[in-house]
Amino acid sequence: MAANPFALPADPRLQSPSLYFTASTFTHFPFTKFSGFSLRQKSLNNRLLLSCRCGALAIDGNHSTSMFADSGIMLFSLLQEMGFNEKDTEAILRTNAALRYTPFESIRARIQFLQSAGVNGLALSRLIVKRPDVLTAQEIDALLYFIVNDCNLELQGKIVPSQIERLLNGTKPEFLVGFESKVRLLLQFGIPKDKLLHVLNTVNLTKALCLKSVEELERMLAFVNRFGGADLILRRPAILNYDLETHLIPRIGFLVELGGGDELATATVLRKFPFVLAYSVDHLKDHVEFLNSYVGLSYEEIFRIVLVYPSLFSASRKRKLHPRIDFLKQCGLTSHDIYRFLIKAPLFLSLSFEENLANKLVFLVKIGYENRTKELALAMGAVTRCSCKNLQEVIGVFLNYGLTCEDILDMSKKHPQVLQYNHESLEEKLDYLIEEMGREVGELLSFPAFLGYKLDGRIKHRYEEKRKILGEGMSINKLLSVSAARFSTKSRTKGPVSTIHDLKGSEDK
Repeated sequence: MAANPFALPADPRLQSPSLYFTASTFTHFPFTKFSGFSLRQKSLNNRLLLSCRCGALAIDGNHSTSMFADSGIMLFSLLQEMGFNEKDTEAILRTNAALRYTPFESIRARIQFLQSAGVNGLALSRLIVKRPDVLTAQEIDALLYFIVNDCNLELQGKIVPSQIERLLNGTKPEFLVGFESKVRLLLQFGIPKDKLLHVLNTVNLTKALCLKSVEELERMLAFVNRFGGADLILRRPAILNYDLETHLIPRIGFLVELGGGDELATATVLRKFPFVLAYSVDHLKDHVEFLNSYVGLSYEEIFRIVLVYPSLFSASRKRKLHPRIDFLKQCGLTSHDIYRFLIKAPLFLSLSFEENLANKLVFLVKIGYENRTKELALAMGAVTRCSCKNLQEVIGVFLNYGLTCEDILDMSKKHPQVLQYNHESLEEKLDYLIEEMGREVGELLSFPAFLGYKLDGRIKHRYEEKRKILGEGMSINKLLSVSAARFSTKSRTKGPVSTIHDLKGSEDK
């Protein structure tokens, strides 16, 4: 019988896997450059090399040598077709025995599944280098089948490939079991089907689903359901990454305790600022104790501020909270004053000093506010709601209409909000006041709140209604400050004489 040119050499040393890595005859054989050999010789030598290398790695008493040699040749070639060089291919086969005993067709099918899931090219190569067991681990089959073939959820091609790569790269195969049931549990919890992909593409799939048992995930979702449920998860899917016992229960519990046990109010805080759950209990305590001990606020007052502006926990205590509170104290505000200030202007705690607050301080001082006064602090609170540019434009509008800096100062002390109104809207109201109502701009000094009412919804409508009855000389204060219900009643039931009498009587009072 003719000798089989692809059979393993008879020498037992050549049958040992160790020869695969030590014999210079094989490890340094050139794959890409040949000189002095025919194409036929090149092919025979390559096949002999692959047969010896892969056959030596795949030797098994239950299979014929030629069967493993052929399988090994195909696997070696497949890896090189995917872009692995000779050295990388050798390393992958050397360090992963499962590859040597897994049928080639099974490995090829797994690679096709990974590609169908969106992991291909360089991403697939990276994954195989870091986790070669993705080609052989049986636990991965159910995961890939769910991602690729589930007709109900239609996930194929929609989960970001990098998410799948991170999942397979960072998760031991045994923790991938039950992935489908955990995803379906999210749907049962209330995550809408059309929002499910947003969640899956945002969370750390290993932490959020794989490292939690179904029972643990159920307990977490039941707990979260008390504080916003699916809506809270959709606002910040990363909440699923947290551990129930060490993260969520202590952090939410701290807020509930601060709120006097009010879970509904705590749910409001979480809905407004779900990122608060990213902070440790020590971080939350540090901020609360600062407001309690240094500012003199009660825990009830602190929670009310948190309820209005939970983002205060994101402000650095040393860089922002401490300097801002010091400023308010220097302006003469008491603990109660600071509480009322923070309820109305909590943004003051978070805005950049260099890019925002410092510029606004300059504008306020220029129009006449004195440093370290309560009036300056209240004005600063008002202008936190507008940009520096808008504040500058507002002051410019007032000056262009003939008001002086003293007039602006006087108006803003009576009604600080005039400094935060949109400058374009302000200009429209001033035009209407002067041109349509025939009034002097100086009337604003006694009633600056005029500028806070909507032009179309209130000023124009009421002026047109009352002008038919009272003529041009009506009080803009009484015209606008009366409630909508009372204004509507008076307009329907009273004639000109009684309405004028009522207005004059109110003014006398």
